[in-house]
Amino acid sequence: MNNEFNKGLALAGFGSFWWGFFGVIYFKYITFIGHIELVVHRCLWTTLTLIITTFLFSKWHVFFKIIKIKKNLAYLFFSGLLIFTNWAAWIYAIATNRIIDASFGYFIMPILSVMLGFLFFKEVLNKKRIFSIFLVISSILYLIIMSYQSLPWIGLIVAISWALYNLIRKKINVDTDVGLLIESIFILPFAIIAFYLITINGFNDFKLSDPPMMLFIFLAGPMTVIPLFLYVRGVELCGLGATGMIFYITPTLQFLLGFFYYDEIFTIDKLVSFIFIWIAVIIYLKDLHETN
Repeated sequence: MNNEFNKGLALAGFGSFWWGFFGVIYFKYITFIGHIELVVHRCLWTTLTLIITTFLFSKWHVFFKIIKIKKNLAYLFFSGLLIFTNWAAWIYAIATNRIIDASFGYFIMPILSVMLGFLFFKEVLNKKRIFSIFLVISSILYLIIMSYQSLPWIGLIVAISWALYNLIRKKINVDTDVGLLIESIFILPFAIIAFYLITINGFNDFKLSDPPMMLFIFLAGPMTVIPLFLYVRGVELCGLGATGMIFYITPTLQFLLGFFYYDEIFTIDKLVSFIFIWIAVIIYLKDLHETN
């Protein structure tokens, strides 16, 4: 049991590290192709990667079982729109030097999910979780009052879209990867149309005449799917409580990269706001530790 638990921690930790470090480095580097084309390619090649993994893990029976239920398709359509919004907002943040703002979103996302769980599933909130939610709201209000322009809108979009995504996915019991494949298939027609428009206007960097660049752009798919598989497998082995704590590796690395490596602007108002958030996270993590 301990071996499985430790293996789960390691896998979830590496998945979170991948999201927070390799993901940022790769997507930041490749933003020279433009954030719109990058979002399109992330959708295209994530779909292809998931089709390949569904073959490799022989999960097509799961796929067809899910799509037979209309309720599943309706929920996955809307969750697909939310995951697209999340990807688009995050890549825009990376491309426009707002990695710190994106990290703000991922710091508050689990706490927003707790609030949504209370509102929609009547999940019980203890005093520590209520105080964490209060600090998150206070952090946002502080930025609105002190400096409206400092409000990390991109981070809020990232957090809200991901928290709502988790809320919808919680309503249906489907495999994470197969569910993401169905969501990606819903997004796929829009991605293909966008790619066609980019190509006919000559704005595309993905060209048959440049195989190395094609391969490098194709990596947007595996760079999305691999950390997902690692993290989900970690959840399966050691549970949501432990992996919920480990997830914070992701926004921590994003913040450190944005501040120290990419020299993003970090105002005093944002610092005060982040202090609120970090206190909220510490309280939330302490509560997770005590309840698991």
